[in-house]
Amino acid sequence: MTPTLVRQHLSSTREASRADLGARARDWSEIQERMLVPLYEAVYERLEVGPATRLLGLGCGSGLALLMAASRGAAVAGVEPSSPERLALARERLSPEAGGTRARGGTRLAERVPGETSGADTAPYTLVTAFEPIGCLAGDSEGLGDLLASATHLAERGAPVALAGWGPPERCATSSVLRVATKLADPLRGAGRWRPALRDDLEEVAHRAGLRPDGSGRVSCPFGYADLDSALKGLLSTGLFDAAIEATDQAQVDEEVTEALHPYQRRDGTVWMPNVFRYLVARVP
Repeated sequence: MTPTLVRQHLSSTREASRADLGARARDWSEIQERMLVPLYEAVYERLEVGPATRLLGLGCGSGLALLMAASRGAAVAGVEPSSPERLALARERLSPEAGGTRARGGTRLAERVPGETSGADTAPYTLVTAFEPIGCLAGDSEGLGDLLASATHLAERGAPVALAGWGPPERCATSSVLRVATKLADPLRGAGRWRPALRDDLEEVAHRAGLRPDGSGRVSCPFGYADLDSALKGLLSTGLFDAAIEATDQAQVDEEVTEALHPYQRRDGTVWMPNVFRYLVARVP
């Protein structure tokens, strides 16, 4: 292959990769992100999120949880370090021009946690959330710990930090589908593979981050989809099957995930998987 053809091939590959990432981010935004709405609502109710709240969302995804807090009158900011595509969708959702949004002007969304706060416009946050559930991928708690370490200095003393995690596998029907990721993934890979959630995952993260646990709860978050195709797109958009795709190929993962979903398909074609998620409220010292 000539150098020109190599460059054209690489350019085409990059474009296809960007298009795929964009499609997955859209699937997350339109299909999967809403599955955790009961979790967001439970935390916001417990912590009385309202006009006096200054919220920093870590791993804010495409912004649905921030939008819900903004609709309660909170001032919101978000950080999404792992997906520029999701962050772009969050900016669309929370921009002043977005139809129906009630986000205050000056909403900040970024790939990284800002370094310092100063002045009235950057007053300390009164709530930090990390709603991307941990306790499902090997190594995911380490990533969250690093993010918390870079962010908690921006919150006022005693501010709550809400962490989220998967519930016990026996209470999460989706666990049986996620096991496909472990079966197909390269056994030599450590971080990035699915694992069963452990009871103290959230408490361990809080302890390592120097936070003081101050209560927890469980929330029912069933995953419901219009059909098998929607369920497949939604689950793949989470990134939980990325290691399996790398170790095998997209077609095999699609086939085996679809097969694992069949027991949860109802007569009308919809897919329904009951799940329980945990949240922990910890305090900034």
